[in-house]
Amino acid sequence: MKILITNDDGINAPGLKVLADIARTLTDDVWIVAPDTNQSGASHSLTLHEPLRCMEVGERAYAVKGTPTDCVIMGVRHILLKSPPDLILSGINRGSNLAEDVTYSGTIAGAIEGSLLGIRSVAMSQSIDYDAGEIHWETGLAHGPEIVRRLLETDWNPAVLMNINFPPIAPDDVKGVMVTVQGKRDQSLLHIDERFDTWKQPYYWFNFERRRSNPIEGSDLWAIYQGLISVTPLTPNLTHLPATEALNGIFKSRA
Repeated sequence: MKILITNDDGINAPGLKVLADIARTLTDDVWIVAPDTNQSGASHSLTLHEPLRCMEVGERAYAVKGTPTDCVIMGVRHILLKSPPDLILSGINRGSNLAEDVTYSGTIAGAIEGSLLGIRSVAMSQSIDYDAGEIHWETGLAHGPEIVRRLLETDWNPAVLMNINFPPIAPDDVKGVMVTVQGKRDQSLLHIDERFDTWKQPYYWFNFERRRSNPIEGSDLWAIYQGLISVTPLTPNLTHLPATEALNGIFKSRA
């Protein structure tokens, strides 16, 4: 089995090393194609208005001046063109990718692109307890390989990508693995932080407020709050079928 790994935190991110270690428990044929700098929040964007730069930085390891989507395309359509990967792993992200995060996440986007290319793809993220200031990278390393093995044993359609989030606790404290639905936070966490430079000119940062939601049981947020590993099947198809049925009664074609 050939595995391609990528991320959005960049080629030197600690989570990428953890993901590579996970991949190597599954196969010796592991390839890394990741952004040369942090691309968090890049979502499913492509670099279209400037050339892509790709540099070999190690054995079977490449850094791309671009987004996670660029990296997956570069890996599948160029570097591994003659022998494409059997599995794509994206992450491990520094911080969770839950609820509406999935629409912003470059980590999720790497898996989306793999899915669109017809390759089974998994996104992995490590939740963080920001009050404690500790990141339990060992949790993903301990539990990730077995979860991926069990997924690969199922009749898993490549059109569906898997979004795995590890809770912000030590491996032995994990209470289990739960298949979840995408949740929704019950408040907006994004605010604008206005600051001023030395010339008294304003500039702005997005500011994320860290507050717990009150999520529905069975959602990805709920699972993480319960100390469970969340596994959420996602699809790039964003069509809302109930709405299409309702609109079909309003709009009629002339065909």
